[in-house]
Amino acid sequence: MGADLWDNRVELMIENSDHFRCVSNSREAMECLSTCWPAKSGASFAAARKACLQSLTGKVDHRQAQAAFVRAAQEAGILRG
Repeated sequence: MGADLWDNRVELMIENSDHFRCVSNSREAMECLSTCWPAKSGASFAAARKACLQSLTGKVDHRQAQAAFVRAAQEAGILRG
């Protein structure tokens, strides 16, 4: 989906507060959720995965996927800012 770029990048603190990662779309969010997420469980994590996958197939607006991803990052304690 070409129009998947999020309005604002989401900055995450990965591994420790010295390493940051910027996520700009649902594809990058899925990569983060799959590879470097601290705990691959919980309601917010599952909701973010589902929303991002559905965004990639056009079933969910990318803004909804971004909001779900932000909630999961907040719950995981890795949202920067």
